[in-house]
This record gives sequence, structure tokens and C-alpha cells, in this order.
Amino acid sequence: MSTEQKNAQKPRSVWSKLYRGENDFQFIPKRRRWYLFSAVLIAACIAVMLVKGFVMGIDFAGGNQYNVPDTGQATLTEVEAAAAGAGVEIASGQMAGSGEDQSFIIRTAVTDLDTSQEARQAMADEVGVGSDQISVSEVSATWGAAVSQQALIALVVFLILITAFIWLRFERRMAVAALGALGHDLLLTAGIFSLIGFEVTPSTMVGMLTILAYSLYDTVVVFDKVQENTSNLLQSRRQTFAEGVNDAVNMTLMRSLNTSLIGALPVGALLFIGVGMLGVGTLKDLALVLFVGIITGTYSSVFLAAPWVVDMAERSPVYKKHNQKVANKRAGKGDDDETARPKTADRSDEVELEVLDPEPATAGAASRSGGGGGGGPRPGARPSGSGSRQRRKKRR
Repeated sequence: MSTEQKNAQKPRSVWSKLYRGENDFQFIPKRRRWYLFSAVLIAACIAVMLVKGFVMGIDFAGGNQYNVPDTGQATLTEVEAAAAGAGVEIASGQMAGSGEDQSFIIRTAVTDLDTSQEARQAMADEVGVGSDQISVSEVSATWGAAVSQQALIALVVFLILITAFIWLRFERRMAVAALGALGHDLLLTAGIFSLIGFEVTPSTMVGMLTILAYSLYDTVVVFDKVQENTSNLLQSRRQTFAEGVNDAVNMTLMRSLNTSLIGALPVGALLFIGVGMLGVGTLKDLALVLFVGIITGTYSSVFLAAPWVVDMAERSPVYKKHNQKVANKRAGKGDDDETARPKTADRSDEVELEVLDPEPATAGAASRSGGGGGGGPRPGARPSGSGSRQRRKKRR
């Protein structure tokens, strides 16, 4: 036996089947479980947002931002304590830059001029520099409101364009399922953001739009394979619509996992190593949104979007009838519309042949009996071709 034959007979592992798209995970048949799991997560996220709320950054809430040089004499916690001792409310604090350019970014609520100067002097004394070396910038809450309005307009336009594209490229059911998956991703990401307590900044808004595009990309990949698998489904009795969608999800599963890993690894490095270990929190809000959005986008496209398409399609009378025909075929019952009628037509054809064309059987009997006796033609029957030829010979 050759090596290729041995490899063909050797059972493949789960990872090998996953890589080749030959696995048969039951995503669609077990979709009720995913619905329940997602409902629990969404309910928990909504509860967190209602109870805990969000930490709005200075760009949205307004306030003062102090850029304090890091001289190595004080930590971030000590600088924040010095500012709080001057009577200001600390909104957030983080480290930015590296080496000689490293500094502390302290954000506070809106304060009057005297309190702001006292906080500035207190932080300067803590790090050992002059107060003139600490820059202060004020941000009005109206600027944050304008940013929020522009972000909301961009989100609405984005959703309208994407819905129209999916509706025209695929079908209405897939457009509705894609929008539902996007809403799921937004709620889940917002809930985790509220739970962790990171500031909501313009970078957060940019990250939200980015994960929407990523989630849609993964969903469109799955839908494209679904459309390919189910394009000629109604012309056969091989599988139901749900089974065709389940095969499509399994075929694209490895692609979805690879895309998620490639996107999540650098973002995870920025979030866990840059923010968690090195303490560089300049982009922690953007990193968190992207990391959570990549994971939820893959989850929603596989476990929610495709099953929702199945649920909407199976409400259609066309697919209900198709599924019933598939079930009848597997049960050996056949299909009343396609099996009973041909059998009746065949029997009528046989009867017609016996009545209108009895000559071949008569001629055959005559030849077997030697052309005489009881094997002759019946009274009133049309003479056969052989009898006509014999009479013509006698006349000659």
C-alpha cells in the first residue's frame, strides 16, 4: 500500500478537518443555545450601563488637562494625589511618551482659575519643576457634544449604505441579520467598556466605527458562502436550507478564526503589554474597543447572523415545503406531487399500446404457429405486411 493510500485511510484530526473546512459543528441546529447565551450577555451589559454608566473623557464632559513632565521624582498616583489635595476633581490620569519626553496626563473636571493654578503649583512641587513647565489646556463640553453629533451622523450614514449594499448584493434577510449582529456587537462592546471603566474619548468613537466595519466584513464572508451553497437548493431534495447554511458556516470557520487571530494579536499586545505591563495608556480606550469588537464580531457572524437568516427563511412557505419534501424523501415516503402522477401516466400509456397496436403480438403468434390454424389473424383485423406480400406474389 502506497503512502498516499495510507494517509487517505488514516482518520483526520479535528484540527485537520477544521483547516480543510470539513468539520461538521452543529452551529445551526443548536442555535437556541447561542440565542440564550447572547441574551444573557446583552442583559448583563445593559444592566451595567444603567447602573455604572460611562466615564466620559474631557473631550465630552469638558474640563482641564495638565501635561506634567516626568522627572522620576514622583509616580502617577502621587501626582494625582497632589492635584486632588489642591481641591480639583481628578477625572483620569495616564502616562504618555517615553524616555526624556515621558509625561503625566492629568485630566480634571471644570474648575475656576484660582483652583486650577493651585493644582498646577502642587503638581509642579511634587515632580520638582516650575509651574510654567506644566501646560494647561481647557476643553469645553460643547466641543464634545459636536464630536458626538458628528459621530452619530457618520454611524447612521454607514448603516444605511451597508444595509443597501447587503440588500442588493444578497437579500433582505441577510441585511436584517447583519444589522442585528452589528447592534449586538455595539451593545456588548459598550457594556464591557462601562464595566472596566475606561474613558470615552474620540478614539473610542473611531474604534466603534472600526469594529462595525470588521464585523460586517466577517458577516459578508459567511453570507457569500451561504448564498453559494443554497443557490440551487430548491432544485434538489438533498438537504434543507438550515443544513446548507450550517455547511457554509463550517467551510468559512477557519477563515473567520484566522482573520480574528491576525487582528486580535497586535491589538491584544497593545492592550495587555502596552497598557497593563508598561503603563502606556495613551491608546488604551482604542485598544479595548478594537480587541472586544474583533472577538464579538466573529462570534456574531458565526453564532447569530447565519442562524437568524435560517429562522427568517424557514418562515417562508417555499422553504417549508422544501423541508417537508426532504423529510419525506429521507423517510422513504416519496413526494405526492412528483411520484403519484408519473405512475398513473405510465399505466395509461401501456393500455393505449395494447388497444391501438395489437399487430406485433398477432404476427408473432402467427409466425410461431406456422401461419395457420388458431394462430391466424382475428376477424376484422387489418392484414399484416407479410400477408399482403404473399397475395401480391399469387397475382403475378
